[in-house]
Amino acid sequence: MSTGGEPKRRSACPLNASLEIFGDRWSLLVVRDLMFRGRRRFKDFLGSDERIATNILAERLQRLEANGIIERRRDARDARRVNYALTEKGIDLAPVLVEMIVWGARHEKTAAPPKMIRDMVRDRDAVVTAIRERWKNAKDT
Repeated sequence: MSTGGEPKRRSACPLNASLEIFGDRWSLLVVRDLMFRGRRRFKDFLGSDERIATNILAERLQRLEANGIIERRRDARDARRVNYALTEKGIDLAPVLVEMIVWGARHEKTAAPPKMIRDMVRDRDAVVTAIRERWKNAKDT
């Protein structure tokens, strides 16, 4: 549902809204790196196999933050450093990413760990619950 501070969309279609936020591969790959790979810092994202350019990464992080998917946090040990974290809205993407990962592994040759895929196929809800719990616990610390 749109509130006054949200960007104007081309239409009120929920799929359109999603595509306007994630209309490119980089945004979902940043979310993947946060959710599944434990990456938190700008330079960590640069280490992904896909080799995102720094200017594109900076823009995607800003877009994801502006849309409430991620938030910037000062590092508790070094306030000069910024860490990124998923918001509740970002964590709600877990079932979507799990489905996309399972679909990709089923239909394409990938480097996904077979055990991870088996776990996702066997009990998607348990995988999503574990992701939610991990992020809840990270937020509580």
